[in-house]
Amino acid sequence: MKLGLVITSIASPTPILQGYAEQAISRNIPFILIGDTISPPDFHLPGCDFWGMQRQKALPFKSVEFLPERHYTRKNLGYLLAAQAGCDVIIETDDDNIPYDTFWAERTRQVNALQLQHAGWVNVYRHFSDLNIWPRGLPLEHLATASVLPPGTRQAQLDCPIQQGLADGNPDVDAIYRFTQPLPCDFAQAESLALGHGSWCPFNSQNTTWFREAFPLLYLPATCSFRMTDIWRSFVAQRICWENGWHLLFHNATVVQERNEHSILKDFSDEISGYLNNALIAQSLESLSLQPGTEHLSANLRRCYEALVEKGLLDKKELLLLDAWSADMAQLLSTT
Repeated sequence: MKLGLVITSIASPTPILQGYAEQAISRNIPFILIGDTISPPDFHLPGCDFWGMQRQKALPFKSVEFLPERHYTRKNLGYLLAAQAGCDVIIETDDDNIPYDTFWAERTRQVNALQLQHAGWVNVYRHFSDLNIWPRGLPLEHLATASVLPPGTRQAQLDCPIQQGLADGNPDVDAIYRFTQPLPCDFAQAESLALGHGSWCPFNSQNTTWFREAFPLLYLPATCSFRMTDIWRSFVAQRICWENGWHLLFHNATVVQERNEHSILKDFSDEISGYLNNALIAQSLESLSLQPGTEHLSANLRRCYEALVEKGLLDKKELLLLDAWSADMAQLLSTT
């Protein structure tokens, strides 16, 4: 399988980015780095295929004209470029995550993991920690009742085209956790956990593996807050996975995060739409009638985002970007 690494960054070459580039060279992995309007104009890093705004705007993709500037969702172009390069697996992470050696281990889509189905909301972090910790995006009203690992949970061989790795040090938690609970923290080693039909847990874009058949689900929505784009994507992706018998895998940490500077208060403000609506989104998606089969991934994706637009959670122009991006991805998957 051909792997591709996708990161977005506005920084100059840092030791972390240099480390990724060196590993990419040694492993013959395309490393696609997506910049933005405030990226250094003279960015250069051997082993890194950097895409500044000028290069991005010259791309033939339909979605280029709809993507907002100074926005994390420019990463959508990175996914398209990885597909164009013929990658079978996309690994995405952020520029403040330092990879362990295990980050570069071979990925397999079929995985032996503990299986949860029809478990409702699941606090996956508690499977890997005894701390009172929860992932960003887990509805606050379900913190006290979210499942961890019911007695008798069994291991099975499962199809997991989306795989979320945890992050040690400064894991992906919400602003309320950061205001009230201790950090840093490292997760314990534990068996991988896979969520199937009827089980919900948000996953992020911090350390995530996507296999080619699931590439259409990579789409990051642009008309929500920065702190919700990957979380709301995760709910849509999980819902569509159920139709195909796919499981969402969570596995041991393979990176440690040295978090870039953030305003926790601004993070809190940007997360309010999630605090108020994450559970509602899952409930709305769960009620949709979708079609099984990979040939229906794009149609299911649009139906899910239509539901979020109908709820007033996304602007209707989201569907213009989604349609353009889906058309771009479909064209690339059919020709590479």
